[in-house]
Amino acid sequence: MERGKVYIETYGCQMNVNDTEVIFSILAKAGYTRTENMDEADIIMANTCSIRDNAEQRIWGRIDQFYGCKRLREGVVTGIVGCMAERLKDKLLESGRVDFVAGPDSYRSLPEMLARIAPGRPQINVELSREETYADIEPVRIDKNGVSAFISIMRGCNNACSYCVVPYTRGAERSRAPETIIREACGLFGRGYKEVTLLGQNVDSYLWHREGGTDVDFADLLEGVASISPQLRVRFSTSHPKDISDKVIFTMAKYPNICRHIHLPVQSGSDTMLVKMRRRYTREWYLGRVAKIREVMPDCAITTDIIAGFCGETLQDHQDTLSIMREVGYDYAYMFQYSERPGTLAARNYPDDVSPEEKTRRLNEIIALQNELSLESNRRDVGKTFTVLVEGPSRRNPADSCGRASNNKMCVFPSVGPESVKAPAPGDYVDVKVMSCTSATLICERV
Repeated sequence: MERGKVYIETYGCQMNVNDTEVIFSILAKAGYTRTENMDEADIIMANTCSIRDNAEQRIWGRIDQFYGCKRLREGVVTGIVGCMAERLKDKLLESGRVDFVAGPDSYRSLPEMLARIAPGRPQINVELSREETYADIEPVRIDKNGVSAFISIMRGCNNACSYCVVPYTRGAERSRAPETIIREACGLFGRGYKEVTLLGQNVDSYLWHREGGTDVDFADLLEGVASISPQLRVRFSTSHPKDISDKVIFTMAKYPNICRHIHLPVQSGSDTMLVKMRRRYTREWYLGRVAKIREVMPDCAITTDIIAGFCGETLQDHQDTLSIMREVGYDYAYMFQYSERPGTLAARNYPDDVSPEEKTRRLNEIIALQNELSLESNRRDVGKTFTVLVEGPSRRNPADSCGRASNNKMCVFPSVGPESVKAPAPGDYVDVKVMSCTSATLICERV
């Protein structure tokens, strides 16, 4: 029985994208259908992020727009799911603008929650679980090209970095059984997907205990997925500097189809800040991990996350961050100014004492430096040949194709080369030579 059309807007990290695919799968089994048109939807929801305040403010704006749809069309139901649902709970219902609120571990209950909604009877389920991994649910893939897919290998986080809300919104860390992950990856490859990204808040702490057998760690899991086929690329995110092991690095080097890219968030180059952030590594340790990666895989790209203006950050702490950026020479970085999140260790223990103006100034210095580093990194690739997994036409010029090299850099190149009879299709592997670059893109020709 068809129960109605569901529209979901997804915000935040790759984990939320995968969760949206899980939600669509759960609701499809209950008789709901997916739509990409909010104006025809019977159920409208946002899968939300709480990692920064501006992310939440954006959602409040969308809630007002959802409510406008609800007032125009009788019977429309609106809701908030994900991390913001978990963090704000009753406050969302008290707004009077949503009919249901569901945390990240409650998606199996969505069909029952939707069935119980009635005027004056909004529904809420934000109970966190120590077991839920959705391992038995085959996600409904929402990507556009059928080339790359996300696979969640674990949920939650045990690190409790002082600035981070994730442990409070996603609960304790737990890993999926490796067999379910391998089966999901095999199924994707069988349906024509050429790349999977293994997701976790800290993939390096993945661990599956086998009763009476050998435990499976992240390196073992990586090897298992990479062994499915040399034609299946494998990526992963995110690594934690305190946990990434030599075994993982050597496993990457062993398999050419494990992409040569590691996202290794540093957050700060200052040991004082790293202690306050509860990152549990030092600058020296971090640089040691980078040195090991470069020793074993000189062609491996390293990207990072950086926070500007954390609690008590001095000008010297800021300079330490700029200096570690130069020393590592990051290929790319996600850069943010500190946003205090209620309930975190930092919010409870440290004053947010760097002024907004100074945070912005420091962030702009970080961004300017990273733009230089990204351009330097891309210039070093000029003249090199890469195998690119084609994603589709370039957005700027439909006559060009685009795709990513193993190092995760975006390559743009003419669809038809001198010896080609047709343009490549999404999912094809194409060899290209880098002719020039910008700080964000490698400009290539087909080989």
